[in-house]
Amino acid sequence: MGFRIVEKLQKIDEDIHRNDLKYHSKRVLVSKEFTFDASHHLHCYEGKCKNLHGHTYKVIFGLSGFVDKRGLMIDFGDIKDIWKNEIEIVLDHQYLNETLPLMNTTAENIVVWIYEKMKYALATEERINKYDGARVEFVRLFETPTSYAEARREWMEE
Repeated sequence: MGFRIVEKLQKIDEDIHRNDLKYHSKRVLVSKEFTFDASHHLHCYEGKCKNLHGHTYKVIFGLSGFVDKRGLMIDFGDIKDIWKNEIEIVLDHQYLNETLPLMNTTAENIVVWIYEKMKYALATEERINKYDGARVEFVRLFETPTSYAEARREWMEE
């Protein structure tokens, strides 16, 4: 199929009806990733990470729920707003041993903290009413490009 220019854009209520926007009623998962830079050091650890050092972390969220009448589960921009305003501010360009709750700042501990923050953010009354059945399915935290820790909903609810 070659390149073509669309001659007529589809118009709502003319070419497609509003009740056709929602194609299904299935639970779906959307994913969004972010990066942040931070420093930390580990306690009770014999290795290089006992010294102060930094990482460019990558966080991947997997959120699921049901689509609304437009066919959207959650706007990617809304996920970004939650990240920026409620989670990243504690992490980005911070010394994690100071800004996180008292814990050893391992990837395994941090990923659960991030999971809990996103779960709490989705559970506000405003967001419960806006997103049908939205929940965190997983959070993956990469400490390096090849090493990550993960928190999954089924493990967090045990």
